[in-house]
Amino acid sequence: MPSPFDQSTYQVRLDWGTAGLARLAPADIVVVVDVLRFSSTVTDAIAAGSEIDLADAVEWSTNGAAVATAACAEATVLVGGIRNASAVARAVQTVQERRQARTSVAVIAAGEWDEVGRPRFAVEDHLGAGAIIAALTDLGIDHTAPDAAVAAEGFRALRRALRHLLSASGSARELEVGVPSTARMAASGVVPTTPADAAVLDAVDAVPVLREGRFTRFE
Repeated sequence: MPSPFDQSTYQVRLDWGTAGLARLAPADIVVVVDVLRFSSTVTDAIAAGSEIDLADAVEWSTNGAAVATAACAEATVLVGGIRNASAVARAVQTVQERRQARTSVAVIAAGEWDEVGRPRFAVEDHLGAGAIIAALTDLGIDHTAPDAAVAAEGFRALRRALRHLLSASGSARELEVGVPSTARMAASGVVPTTPADAAVLDAVDAVPVLREGRFTRFE
């Protein structure tokens, strides 16, 4: 019997972290949203012409890379956030057109981990997921689960305050204090995207896609 929480009757779904990915019905596309900093940083690196190994990303990203790793091999795995929300929606539309079939989309907000290893809500990821879902709706991919619809409308209501909301978030304040992942990213030659830049809507049109263990640009 299907789970009442698998959102299988909807085309566009939303849940949190690897547990949420497992809870949802299998989807044709998985969009990983970890705004501070995995999604934004990988997107900017791909836009600049780089490619990133998933194994390297796992070393400096606890949450977003874990979701990408957990996605089933049959799914197309995209990386998205506020900076490339509209581009992600267009990529989803392109995949659907190529498949010539209704394409299900699981938007997975990575969230954060608290001091004892429990997942917690992250406002920046809810806004990033909402930005992508709103962009999908604008393209007519709008059969959204209630969870996804709430995120999209929350983004629409708050889009003028993105920079303030991200900079005031607990995640951004934690980055100001300092986290070990910053040094690990530097050691990998990756320049982390700042919270201020992560809040800029549709700043780039690049969409990272996971192919054979590497994030490359979706074409």
